[in-house]
This record gives sequence, C-alpha cells and structure tokens, in this order.
Amino acid sequence: CSYTGKPPQPAASLAAATSGADNGSMKTMNRFLTTATACLAITMAAHAEDWPQYQGPRRDGVWRETGIVETLPATAEYRWRTPIGAGFAGPAVADGRVYLCDRMEPTGDQLSEYRWDKKDPVQGLERILCLDADTGAVVWKHEYPCRYTISYPSGPRATPTVCEGRVYCLGAMGDLLCLDAQTGRVVWSKNYVRDYGTEINPWGMAAAPLVDCERLIALVGGKQGAGVVAWNKETGVELWRALDCPDPGYSAPVMAQCGSRRQLLVWCPIGLYSLQPDSGNVFWHESADLKMGHSIASPVFDPDRRLVFATSFFNGPLMMQLDPEMSTARLLWKGESDIELPGRTQGLHGLMATPAFHGGYLYGVCSYGQLRCLEPQTGRRVWETFAATGEGRWATAFLVKHEDRFLLFNEHGELILARLSPKGYEEIGRMAVLEPTMKAGRRMVVWSPPAFAHRALFARNDKEIVCVDLAAPRPGKAE
Repeated sequence: CSYTGKPPQPAASLAAATSGADNGSMKTMNRFLTTATACLAITMAAHAEDWPQYQGPRRDGVWRETGIVETLPATAEYRWRTPIGAGFAGPAVADGRVYLCDRMEPTGDQLSEYRWDKKDPVQGLERILCLDADTGAVVWKHEYPCRYTISYPSGPRATPTVCEGRVYCLGAMGDLLCLDAQTGRVVWSKNYVRDYGTEINPWGMAAAPLVDCERLIALVGGKQGAGVVAWNKETGVELWRALDCPDPGYSAPVMAQCGSRRQLLVWCPIGLYSLQPDSGNVFWHESADLKMGHSIASPVFDPDRRLVFATSFFNGPLMMQLDPEMSTARLLWKGESDIELPGRTQGLHGLMATPAFHGGYLYGVCSYGQLRCLEPQTGRRVWETFAATGEGRWATAFLVKHEDRFLLFNEHGELILARLSPKGYEEIGRMAVLEPTMKAGRRMVVWSPPAFAHRALFARNDKEIVCVDLAAPRPGKAE
C-alpha cells in the first residue's frame, strides 16, 4: 500500500552481495545474473497489473501496463459479460478478482425508476459483489438493506478500495464496510450517520476511501471535527479526525509527495486542504464556499511542477503551487466566474471526471462536455472540443493516461483512444462498449468510472459489467 512504482532490481542487489567473490565465481554469478534478469523481465512483462481502487494503483489516473493495442478494433471483443444491479460505483480489480457495488429492489429486480428528487424514500438492498476476473463468475456477494433518501437513487457511488486481503466499500447512505476479500466476511463496519452524526447530502456518499500505511482515510462530514476520519485499516479503531466540514462533498482524497513531505489532499465544500497523513493536522489550505457541495472530481497533483489543481461545477477551478522545502503552498490562480453556463466559464468547471496533467498541460472535461486544454501556470485555455463527449449539461468522459495517449470512457458507453497535446485533440480510435442505461435530463448515460487491468477494460452500467480485451495482438512465432 506504500507502493512507489519502482521495479525490483535483483541484479544490482546480488552483485553488491557478491562483491568479494573471486573471478571464477564472478563469471558464474554474472551468467546467473544475466539469466535471472532476463527471466525477471519476462515475468514482469507477463504480469497483469491490477486496478485496486478509484483512479488506479497510485490513484493518479495512469495505466502503466504494457502490451496494449495501438488502436481500437471496430467492435468490442468481450472476454465476459455478467448481469448486475444499478449503481455509479466503478469496479476495482485485484488478485484475480473484480469487486463492485450495486443495488437491487427487495424483489431482486434492478431499480427501474430514475428520480432526481429525494422526497420519497426508496427501499432496496445494497450489494458488494466479488467476481472472477477471468470469467466474470460470481465468487461471493454480501448484501444489506439500505433505504435511500437521495437524488438519483440508482445505487452506490464509491469505487471499492482493495488492499492486503481486505476490500473497503462505502454505500450511498454512509455504510462503510471492511470485508475479507476472499470470503466476503465482514471484518468491521461503520455507519456515518449513526457513528458520526453525518447528514447525508443530496446525492449520497461518494468519496472512495483511501488506504495509507496502516490507515483507512475517508471523508465523513460528521460532527465534532469529523470532516475527515482515519481508522486502523485492520480493526476499525479511530486514529484521528480533522476538519469541521458538515458536508463532505463527493471527492475522493489523494496522496501527494512533494520533496520529503507526504501530503493528504482533500477537496471538500469548504476548500482544498493538505493534511498530515499520520495525524490529520493541516499543512495548508485554500478556502472555498462551493455551491451545493459540488466538490466531486478528485484534486490532481503534478509532481514535476509541484502543482495541485481542483475544480468545481459551479464555482470553477483553483491552482496551487507547492513549496519543495516547506509544507506550504501559494495560490497561482483561481477562476473568477461563478457560473457554469456554456461559453461563459473560465478555466475548467469540471463535474465528476477527474482532470489530468500531461506534458506540461492540464486536460479535463468542463460543465457542458467541453474537453479542454489549459496552461497550468496561468489557467489560459489553449483549446476545447466536444468530439469526445458531445454537447450537453453534465456531459462527461473519464480520462486515463496510458503512455503518450489517453483512454476516454464517455457517457455514451464508448471507449476512445486519443492523443492530447497543446496542438489539439487527435482521435486514434473509438469503440462502443456499453448501452447507456441511466436517464439524465433528456438523454441516457453511463456515469461510472472504468478500471483498466489485465490488458482489458472493466466497465459497468445499470445492467451488466463487462470485460473487454485490449491486449495487443501476439506476434507470430519465429522460424
């Protein structure tokens, strides 16, 4: 869980350990090291990378697996398709399993009615499903009754977080569960309303919890300074709490490393906060007053330029510059428009899709579907296009970077492969994957973030979860 992304280097380690060997031994050892290194390279190349939480292994929206197609096929090649219930929560893939959350009516049917208001309670069951990553077969499921009093009551919002044999799931009404990843047995649980006095916000709890060392950290929005809470990930014992933020918003926290300091970045309706991970103490913050609690997309961090960016649908963006020596930051710029009308926004008024830094620029989807490129130091808009999403209020696409290109999973259920640069949007391929099943305004959409693992796309709507092969064709055997 403290993964640094540095591959093992056995050759260097073994060479250092045999520095006193004689020449004959060293020749033998060198042959061994050459063979061992080659075997390691083959093993690492064949290893299937997991996607154990929202935004991937490092929660940075980057897919680092190799052997992926250079362009998309005309039609999707499904490895498997499995029926499920409704929900917004994306899948997590870890240790040969797929974990996701959905919702069913008491009869066992999928929810059939989509409503924006929360006047009438909706009865039903929330479920946590574990599937075999190779076949899509259900391995186990855990379900519990959950009465919804939220808008868009189709199902859970938060992607599960998987770490060291545990899966952590957050339901829309504040049920936080730690389960044994192999069996589905509940290890410990919390309920935000019962345990912390949280008032459920209009669209339900959506901020996927984050594992950091021995801690599980989540945005709770409870009373008595429980805006953010950390528990022991094994036992559920509370370790610390921070921030007076009664409405936690919907944004998943992320970790950033700047110089020698690790910082927990929290984007909530009262502002952008940097917290000390082991205590919850505040390093720095930039205050905000977000309309309707619209902190949804996670903050993003550019380690090369020490920039932190956060965006809101109504109130717009802000960009911070971190100090490399001190745990402080200064505001570089902030959006001055407090509206989200087409053509009148400044910077990026993002909704649910987390933006991405790439090649010294920032890319993200604005409030009416505009995929935009911004100059990070100034917020100047370089270009925009509707090609990836189509125009419409809340139109969106989830961005994941892979090597020098991006995979965009849009609300039409399409996967797009494209290059993004300050020169513009260059589409390489597009493929239909899922039927849009949720009504938003006058159109049907898919609003669930995908997972990329095992050289495949894992994506869901309100009817099914699918696994689509994205592996590059294998070269023919040599003569």
